[in-house]
Amino acid sequence: MKIRYIILLCTICLAACKQYLEVPPVSSFDPAITFSNVVNARMAVLGTYGALTGDQGYGIRINMYYAYDSDEMMGQGGTPFPDNERRDIAHYNLTPNNSQLAQPFSQLYNGIERANLCIYYIPKMALYTSGTEAEKNELKRLHGEALTLRAQFYFELIRNWGDVPAHFQPAIFETDQYPGKTDRDSIYDHILNDLAVAAPLVPWRTAAGPRDERITQGAVRALRAKIALFRGGYSLRRSKQMERPAAYKPFYEIARTECNEIMQHRGDHSLNTSYLALFRDNLCAHKLDPTGEIIWEVAMAGANSATGDSKMGYYNGPRYGTTGNAALTILPTYFYTFDSIDTRRDVTCAPYDINTALNKTGRTLQTMVDGKFRRDWITNPVVVTSAAQYFGLNWPLIRFSDVLLMYAEADNELNNGASATAIAAFEEVRKRAYGANAALIGTTPTSYTDFFNAIVKERLLEFGGEGIRKYDLIRWNLLDAKITATKAALTAMSNRTAPYNTYPQTMYFRNNSPDLVWAGSFYKPTVTPAPAGHTGVAWFGTAINTTIIRYYAIEFKTGKSELLPIAQSVLDANPNLKQDYGY
Repeated sequence: MKIRYIILLCTICLAACKQYLEVPPVSSFDPAITFSNVVNARMAVLGTYGALTGDQGYGIRINMYYAYDSDEMMGQGGTPFPDNERRDIAHYNLTPNNSQLAQPFSQLYNGIERANLCIYYIPKMALYTSGTEAEKNELKRLHGEALTLRAQFYFELIRNWGDVPAHFQPAIFETDQYPGKTDRDSIYDHILNDLAVAAPLVPWRTAAGPRDERITQGAVRALRAKIALFRGGYSLRRSKQMERPAAYKPFYEIARTECNEIMQHRGDHSLNTSYLALFRDNLCAHKLDPTGEIIWEVAMAGANSATGDSKMGYYNGPRYGTTGNAALTILPTYFYTFDSIDTRRDVTCAPYDINTALNKTGRTLQTMVDGKFRRDWITNPVVVTSAAQYFGLNWPLIRFSDVLLMYAEADNELNNGASATAIAAFEEVRKRAYGANAALIGTTPTSYTDFFNAIVKERLLEFGGEGIRKYDLIRWNLLDAKITATKAALTAMSNRTAPYNTYPQTMYFRNNSPDLVWAGSFYKPTVTPAPAGHTGVAWFGTAINTTIIRYYAIEFKTGKSELLPIAQSVLDANPNLKQDYGY
């Protein structure tokens, strides 16, 4: 049984709120009551987790609106465009009046305020130093969790908005109700230090007792590694230029050290032997991954609620009849980046819908949807035909494969080339993807540039549809180049020029419940004659030009589009908060 975080019953006092945040008070309970005992303090921290969830968090907007377009997938195309909401976000046609900007921004600050209260009051509790060993250990864990949550909230704000206002104590103690922006490097340094403090306060997964979805030490260290890579990477600055710090290598050292520490705890975190099982049999089945590969997942309430649940499987993935949005499109170029024997392709890419007879109907290449969160995999208790929009699926924030690839990347940067340990970490991810064909992964390059490029590609293949790729490309200063290259490749596909001239014009499928079986190969010319008992789809249709090229990243402008504008309503509430980055 999974422990669902209490996100609707938060006993936190928000005695004062900054007007520029427009954050409503969560409760009127006094801190003296909330932080009087371990049970109440735990409720306060669990309530802080709640700011990660729902429509304004990782239930749809942050993970499925903000993370696209990239070179893996694109957000919803078609009319109406412009729409002043999700389509404009995906295709970089943004203005400060976009209707989907203000509430996620506010919710992240709501989470920061909740975390600030816990961070301030929990160490001051008498039980923190004089309670029983069990009480002291639990309060220290709660303190570490709150520090980690605050770091995640700030990390999400920075990677989407750049320099933002920062405060590290409860709002009631703040004297400046209208703060301007804080340089992101200062915020990064603060939360990196916080996570160093938090790590020993939080137990490793196997020492934490019965498994639940709370933060453990592996999550703290993995988040610190990830933030360190962003701190040492490129980002759009107020100069409207992509810049990285001159002294960036110490942050790669932090990332390598933290990843290495996690890699020494294989009893706590390792790769699931099956990439398919990780998503189908664990996430979509509402079961915790037994290997601990999913180091941290955002726990959704599963209450069919816009404030605590998620729309994965409804907003994205295959439809049932006309039910579902199927809003995220796998780019044809991304599908063909996979090798034919890479098991990740058919987990990440779902070229079908489900008809009312519960059979699957093949989709064309240019209408393929993402597949890691698909309604026909969701069980306990969701059924394929459900008209619900909320399926209670958790969102994976960090996986062990991310740790392995972050280690390989950091080590390559520090050694100016691939060491044996970096190659081993890289190949561990790749061999899992190839399964029985692991001997065919090819030769891993060892030079700095070639190994870096191999990591760039491997992260593309490994984390498709997980809200990671766009931000990776930004920190590498590759988003512009990859979007440009993808547009050129899509045009070549549409024109059927090499190497796309030999791929099938038509693909044939038949239902072999519960699977869809395709005749022939996606990588070879169309099978002739048409196989009996199969239905054909115009696989390589000219609609690549009208349904994808027409909308894909159409308004992207480097030096601007790498960040979102701050919502106009937020600016109107705070005269000291200014817009930057060309908006």
